[in-house]
Amino acid sequence: MTAEQCAPLVNEVTALVQHLSERLRQDFTATAAGLELPPAQAIVLARLDAPAPMRLLAEWLSCDASNVTGIVDGLQRRGLVERRPDPADRRVKLVALTAEGRRRRSLLGRRHHAFARSLFDLPEDELRALRDLLGRVVDSEGDSRDDG
Repeated sequence: MTAEQCAPLVNEVTALVQHLSERLRQDFTATAAGLELPPAQAIVLARLDAPAPMRLLAEWLSCDASNVTGIVDGLQRRGLVERRPDPADRRVKLVALTAEGRRRRSLLGRRHHAFARSLFDLPEDELRALRDLLGRVVDSEGDSRDDG
C-alpha cells in the first residue's frame, strides 16, 4: 500500500487516538477539579514519583520555569509538596510530595483509572493487542519522521 493509499486510514487512526486522548484529558481535568486541583497542579501531583527539580516540572507542563513557581506555591500552600535543597547542588530546589500529597495523588490516580478502565472495557486479549500496537507506535516514534 502506498503512502497515498494509506492516508485515509492514517487520518482515521489519528482522529481516533486524538479523540481518546481528549476524553482522557477531560476526565483527568474533571477528576482534578473534584479534588479542588487546577489541571497544572494535578499533572505535577500525578507525575511526581520522586523529588524533582522545578525545571523538570516545567518540561512536564510545557511551560517556562518561572510559571512553575506559582504552581508549586499552590501545591505547597495545600500541604501537598515541599521544597528541598538538592543534595548534589544546593542552589537547586527539589519538589517532593508530602504524605498528604501522596494520599491525594493516589486518590487522583484511582479515580482517573476507574474512568480509563471503563473507556478501555475490552476483552483481555484485545486490550493486550491494543497495548502492544500502541507500544510499537511509541517505540518507533520519530523513526520515520518526514523532514519536509
